[in-house]
Amino acid sequence: MMGINIGRWLAGGLVAGIIGWIIEGVAGTIYTRDMQIALEAHDLPMDMSAGVFLISVVASLIEGLTLVFFYAVARVRFGPGPKTAVIVAIMLWFGGTLLALFGYQIIGLFPVRVLVMWGAVGLV
Repeated sequence: MMGINIGRWLAGGLVAGIIGWIIEGVAGTIYTRDMQIALEAHDLPMDMSAGVFLISVVASLIEGLTLVFFYAVARVRFGPGPKTAVIVAIMLWFGGTLLALFGYQIIGLFPVRVLVMWGAVGLV
């Protein structure tokens, strides 16, 4: 059994993370106002400090590395190609994004409209 090519995993994961960060940033322009209203309703700030910016970049890179890692593992079982990529992406979306959205809904921090948009962007 062959191991994971670390160089290709890192390169693919970084590219996936950067693309995801850009998509989330562009999509964020659609629901920024709704987020701000929701946070203000709970007396929470929506500041984008250098630290918050850095955390968003690091989180996206970790997400990309995780996605590519699970693709590399799953391709042994399902074979290489888009079918495997879609299976992995949907499973990670269910296990991560969807559960986080349920959590936000449970505590009532954001309106359902914003959560649905986040879920759709997460699928992309």
